[in-house]
Amino acid sequence: MSPFDYEVDVAVVGGGACGLVTALRAARSPGLTVAVFEKSTREGCNAQISSGSLAAGGTRFQRAAGIDDSPARHARDILAVSGDTEAAPLVHAVCEAAPRYVEWLADELGHPLELGLDMARSGQSVPRLHTDVGRGGGALLVRTLRRAVETAANIAFLDATPGTGLLSEDGRVTGVLVRENGRTRRVGARAVVLAADGFAANTEMLAEHCPDACGAFYGGVGTSTGDAISWGVALGAGTRNMSAYLGHGMIVPGHGTRLNPVLPFLGALLVGSDGRRFADERAQGYSRLGRIIAARPDGRAVLIWDDRMHDTAMNSELMRQSQEAGAFRRHPDLAALATALALPAEALAETLRMFRAVSSDGDHGPLSFPLYAARVTHGILATQGGLTVDTTGHVLHASGRRIPNLYAGGGSAAGISGPSTEGYMSGNGLLAALGLGWIIGNHLAVTLPHSART
Repeated sequence: MSPFDYEVDVAVVGGGACGLVTALRAARSPGLTVAVFEKSTREGCNAQISSGSLAAGGTRFQRAAGIDDSPARHARDILAVSGDTEAAPLVHAVCEAAPRYVEWLADELGHPLELGLDMARSGQSVPRLHTDVGRGGGALLVRTLRRAVETAANIAFLDATPGTGLLSEDGRVTGVLVRENGRTRRVGARAVVLAADGFAANTEMLAEHCPDACGAFYGGVGTSTGDAISWGVALGAGTRNMSAYLGHGMIVPGHGTRLNPVLPFLGALLVGSDGRRFADERAQGYSRLGRIIAARPDGRAVLIWDDRMHDTAMNSELMRQSQEAGAFRRHPDLAALATALALPAEALAETLRMFRAVSSDGDHGPLSFPLYAARVTHGILATQGGLTVDTTGHVLHASGRRIPNLYAGGGSAAGISGPSTEGYMSGNGLLAALGLGWIIGNHLAVTLPHSART
């Protein structure tokens, strides 16, 4: 009698970007059966609430724009910011995968991609963020992937069916436990892929590993409870970078929306509640900026920009959401700006007089009224630590050996931004998620048909 309620070749826990890409690439082998177990499409995944920007070096979109880039250059940029030399093999692996899956999304899945030439980010030596043409954000990316899954004959997508644990025998993973229609099911699998979100919504794990993020605004999904990481650890898996998280320094308090991270690179000004500038706006990634604002006495700042920057900044779903929420306003003069934001007028006037708006296009001189402004604070969007994996996505035991039949990506795997929140570069989250999904799925499509079921 079988110890399982049913069996599949590949069991994927998590139906976000990583899990969907894994399933689609594995299912290219028509003889394989793939099941994706999703906790809740209603609550969503972190990929859905992201900007949907895909960082990739060496794409046809860049070549068409005359931009010289490559996966190797992309990897060097990431490692220069993160300082995590131990992760170099994995960083190079996902950067090699990135131009391939970007072009696959556009050419085979019909995702409307373009190169975001107006999306400058700290640490990126050339423009390499690819975005959907209408700037609809991560929700559109996930819809593209889920439509493709729906048309695949050998993929079953099971919503409201969370994973609850791993099945193993003699140190070898044999399947996964899921909660399906109110009952626990034992699902046998030749390969189990953990592709759930991280643990930012788990207050106990966050307090243990990222205590400085406790109490900050949380902008992620409620399903990020870190369960899959705990299952791997229970089998002896190693973990990396558990104290790292994706922070954000441009969250608008009282609204929970985010401003477009391009604003500092267009020449926006950041001041404290004293009306004084306190940081080099263009030198910070938005995760590092969150740490800087968190260190302010009141944990708050004000971002100020003018009409020259506004139209470009509005080309973002994040910015449009902020506008709809009333998260920023346009002010006709200094008195109105200082009064609305409770800033000391004399100090603010001096700051504005001394400040020159410098963007990637050059020096644009002082900001000109009318000016837009919004209060900003710091927050956490997602954790970056997780299970240690190799360059094929295999989960590694703390001793360094592979745990047979177990893979991880997305928020379940250690990210590529190093041990500190300051090591995050824009696009790293989806790069790791889609990159590992691509790598794992391709690996399984090739290896499973030639391996015996055990």
